[in-house]
Amino acid sequence: MEPNSLQWVGSPCGLHGPYIFYKAFQFHLEGKPRILSLGDFFFVRCTPKDPICIAELQLLWEERTSRQLLSSSKLYFLPEDTPQGRNSDHGEDEVIAVSEKVIVKLEDLVKWVHSDFSKWRCGLHAGPVKTEALGRNGQKEALLKYRQSTLNSGLNFKDVLKEKADLGEDEEETNVIVLSYPQYCRYRSMLKRIQDKPSSILTDQFALALGGIAVVSRNPQILYCRDTFDHPTLIENESICDEFGGRLTSHCSY
Repeated sequence: MEPNSLQWVGSPCGLHGPYIFYKAFQFHLEGKPRILSLGDFFFVRCTPKDPICIAELQLLWEERTSRQLLSSSKLYFLPEDTPQGRNSDHGEDEVIAVSEKVIVKLEDLVKWVHSDFSKWRCGLHAGPVKTEALGRNGQKEALLKYRQSTLNSGLNFKDVLKEKADLGEDEEETNVIVLSYPQYCRYRSMLKRIQDKPSSILTDQFALALGGIAVVSRNPQILYCRDTFDHPTLIENESICDEFGGRLTSHCSY
């Protein structure tokens, strides 16, 4: 694979009209291969002047007639980076979603991906579940499988996870997660309940009670979203491909 090339990872997960849908793709970031799959959260900067925000990859497809490789993502911004700004009602771990999903060519999306998130200080720094405890009875694998099925409508990600493992990537590398507000509250509640408890209490029921939320990640930054806003300048971004969104929604809903 050439350093600047893009390729799909895993088998197609759907066909509809001129569209072939996929679960993941591979690209290079700072010379190293990386895979992004549906449901992944990652840091992006839409233009050099924009603040860093979080993208959630929600749809990947290829338009066979034009051979365009496309993506649909949901963007989350810190309250202070929205037109209304941060106020006393906003929580310290809160982000706000852009009301419209953004459709971007993959070649442009990878230019948005931001690898240096050292200055991102927001989010609950949750300690991970001890993976050695999970590994003894297969709970880690069960948790990852549950998380993927929850985020992605039951799609089989076995082939994608294998490709990530072959590259040396792991679900433990997840740096940021955005939850719904109810999920976030349940997560905080469960963390309090298991404080100072031995790892022997970590059962499958416990993992599912956390909603399968990447609790095996190494110190992930946990945020939540409960509101949306209209981004004033995103529509002016030359990378946005609204014309493909119109064609897609005329063939199928997503």
